[in-house]
Amino acid sequence: MTTSRRRPVRLQHIAGIGVDRMGSIADASGEDYLRLENLDVDIPPDAAAVERTRIAASTDADNSYLPFVGQAALRDTAARHVSQLSGVPYSGERNCVISAGGLSGILNVLLATIEVGDEVIVTDPTYAGLLNRIRLAGGIPRFVPFTFQPGAPWKLDRDALRAAVTPRTRAMLLMSPSMPSGGMLDAGDWSLAAELCVRHDLLLILDSAMERLVFDGAPVIHPAGLPGMAERTITIGAASKELRMIGWRVGWIVAPEAFMPDIVAVSLANVVVPVGIAQDAAAIALRSSYATLPAYVAELQARRDLLVRELDGLPIGLPAGGWSMLLRVSDFGIDGAAMSERLLAERICATPMGGWGQTHGAQYIRFVFANEPVARLQGMGGRVRRALGQASATIRAL
Repeated sequence: MTTSRRRPVRLQHIAGIGVDRMGSIADASGEDYLRLENLDVDIPPDAAAVERTRIAASTDADNSYLPFVGQAALRDTAARHVSQLSGVPYSGERNCVISAGGLSGILNVLLATIEVGDEVIVTDPTYAGLLNRIRLAGGIPRFVPFTFQPGAPWKLDRDALRAAVTPRTRAMLLMSPSMPSGGMLDAGDWSLAAELCVRHDLLLILDSAMERLVFDGAPVIHPAGLPGMAERTITIGAASKELRMIGWRVGWIVAPEAFMPDIVAVSLANVVVPVGIAQDAAAIALRSSYATLPAYVAELQARRDLLVRELDGLPIGLPAGGWSMLLRVSDFGIDGAAMSERLLAERICATPMGGWGQTHGAQYIRFVFANEPVARLQGMGGRVRRALGQASATIRAL
């Protein structure tokens, strides 16, 4: 007898992100692909953080459920970090809880703050994993597009941001530099976002996972320091991208004290506690990152600049930060999924962007440049053009 199964409504709009499928194809092939599909990084974490993790694996105090809200040293370090960037005084004891990675922290915050049916403003495109978490929490993503001009940086559509606020809007969930586009909010964008949040009593949930991975000397702007924003901004950070500690699965939530009881309650009901052996290592890496980050950002920018040269003349969006770039393949009569398959023949593994936005989605392919050094990226332009040439030849034949 087969048991009937009704899929929960909350899963109706949950989309796959495509990364795992592309990675599995490359892994199973046994061949040497350019690995541009995933947000991994080939630059190792700070040596001191790795050594502290090794020691923690045999230390009884680190092999513990306690404290549920995270180790005091990391909470203090994360709170000081957000204070330094924003100018807002935060306390590790009163304002911070540690999460099992940044995305787990974002889901916990959404569950603690969003009612079913509330609208949450996001940029378009936005990482599908963020959209999925809004939907799991019962929220409704409301998209505000970045404008796309080939070869130029992405720019937030400020008129669309103003128009996006409705009586059902509860929060903005913003990331700068944004994933997957590398679009960055400038001072004017943040000023408008703050103005709208204050006027309409909105919460700002800030995904700060890449906030210091900015290129061309651009300033880091943390919106909690803007007028009226300290009491309504919740910052979620992570060790994965800025600290290159993806496998450690450590994140932090820094929030006004009024939000903390509910955030802690959800955190305890969800993952309970992050990885004990990873937390002090993350604190060490976060403290040292002010000295080590510039060289890392310079390397990421060098990779971006090489890709810009390799793809010169093609419709790319110039990332102002982060570690990925989008190519609009719909100009050649195909979508990202078709281009992804064509690129496999050129030994390039890349992820299509279907489901990552409304205005910007299936017509793009994403290239992640964090996991491949400059030397291996050289010559990539010819391979991409060959894949696009197949599409162009098909169009001409029709």
